[in-house]
Amino acid sequence: MSEKKNRQDSTVGRNNPGRDAIGAAMRFITSITGSDFAQKYDLQPTIDRVIYQSTKSGFKTLGAANRQFKKVSGGGKPQRPAREAQAAAPDDAASAEPAKTPSKKLFDLTPTEDQQMIVETVKEFAESRLRDAAATADHAATPPETLLSEAAELGVALINVPESFEGIATGEDVTTNALVAEALAYGDMGLALAVLAPAGVAATLTAHGSDAQQKTYLPAFAGEDVPAAAVVLSEPRPLFDPLKPEATGRREGNEIVLNGVKSMVPNAGAAELFIVGVNLNGRPALVIVESSAEGLHVEADPSMGIRGAALGRLVLKDVRIPADAVLGGEQISADQAEVEYRDVLRRSRLGWAALAAGTCQAVLDYVVPYVNEREAFGEPISHRQAVAFMVADIKIELDGLRMILLRGTSRADQGRRFDREAALAKNFASEKGMKIGSDGVQLLGGHGFVKEHPVERWYRDLRAIGIAEGIVVL
Repeated sequence: MSEKKNRQDSTVGRNNPGRDAIGAAMRFITSITGSDFAQKYDLQPTIDRVIYQSTKSGFKTLGAANRQFKKVSGGGKPQRPAREAQAAAPDDAASAEPAKTPSKKLFDLTPTEDQQMIVETVKEFAESRLRDAAATADHAATPPETLLSEAAELGVALINVPESFEGIATGEDVTTNALVAEALAYGDMGLALAVLAPAGVAATLTAHGSDAQQKTYLPAFAGEDVPAAAVVLSEPRPLFDPLKPEATGRREGNEIVLNGVKSMVPNAGAAELFIVGVNLNGRPALVIVESSAEGLHVEADPSMGIRGAALGRLVLKDVRIPADAVLGGEQISADQAEVEYRDVLRRSRLGWAALAAGTCQAVLDYVVPYVNEREAFGEPISHRQAVAFMVADIKIELDGLRMILLRGTSRADQGRRFDREAALAKNFASEKGMKIGSDGVQLLGGHGFVKEHPVERWYRDLRAIGIAEGIVVL
């Protein structure tokens, strides 16, 4: 296990510096600014600009790392909007007498008016903001500095925060979250991941957090300064099984000691809060870890795809957290902790399927006009059956993915079991998403291989679906 200090490369979101960072930055300014060397070679304007950007970033990161969440004692009943909505819904199956006339209500996948409004707003943001920033973010392996604040203004995290904490959670939010994830991924999957990661933490706290945990952390996700945060399940090892994490937690008195390595952490260097999957007492469980915890290190983990998410690793070396940092509270049983871990895992699989659907739609919308306009031998290449069939297959597989995805989210919103649908959606998205990405590159021929066209980036992004777990919790 490598230490952060031994790494030559910082995390793509920048490692959290120690408290002497400001002093080091000021010493650097003092030694360079106004030097004879700078004046002799007329480098002062360039040096000033570099120093300004470096120290601004350093101060910002230092502030993020040292944010203190004010601990609030609980004891009341945690807010569960979804369960309250499910309990209030009429149960047709519980009726003692069968209906005299069969219901004529058709199976309808049309979003509600509220969902349509939210999706239209988010998709406009994705097309105008994420799509434009995607290539630069992919090259730099980091999202734009203002992205999270812009997403906070959009209200992405608010969907998962109860009204008592100034949010807008209504209880029918899994489907809404899936539609939002799909709309964001239409712009760029990597940047969508950076935006959705804090919303996933809010969703997890709302669904499974204790009263004290909700009161401590959820208000931050309803404010203007939403903290960078992530639900972290993946580990960097072959044949990783999310239900058998190798990262461990052991109880020592009133503390839990964490050890292990977690991977695929979006915006890791700037993140302030993590919900981490560990093996606790021989069972999978989730624990809340703040970035200021002693022994927590962040390493760079540049990736093939979803580079705009600024992925990193968490290295946990004897990290001590309070015993009540277990999601659900200190008194939660091992059985219940595993049940909630599995629920978060299932919802994250639906989330990744939604990201795949959005990116596949982007591929389809890009290749259709291309094959209609690109000519070979005096006619559009779409006149060739091989090309037309390939485009048709993309649409067929995309519609199939959406059907499985929405069936799973609908069952989740109703409080019904959806483990089968979540597994099918993730598997289908992994297999067909990668094929759609590959077909998109193939349809563009040589143009599909170069960065002038975004299809090669979408192909790289879609390959992440098969190995990713956690992060996007609907």
